[in-house]
Amino acid sequence: MAEERDEQQEPRFYSHEFKLEAVRLSETSEQTVAQIARDLGVPERVLYRWRHQLREQPEQAFPGKGHQSALEEENRRLKRELELLKQEREILKKVVAIFSRGQP
Repeated sequence: MAEERDEQQEPRFYSHEFKLEAVRLSETSEQTVAQIARDLGVPERVLYRWRHQLREQPEQAFPGKGHQSALEEENRRLKRELELLKQEREILKKVVAIFSRGQP
């Protein structure tokens, strides 16, 4: 019971690859799902949820921090590109100001 409280207080984050491998193991191994979950240090109910997610929507399973949807990935890429362009623009403004001072 104390272990369950600790799990709820400190959420753990697992990589996309870890989840896929855990599901694959639970479906191909001769061990029970409960045993595999214990061996991996994952709550049994979580492993069952991962299995369900992967079966129901394989393309969209596990979209958390480690794996983003195509739209989220594009949005993140565009934000990075926008920030870079803003920095470049500021540098160009400073360069123009420096060269403008030297001309009569």
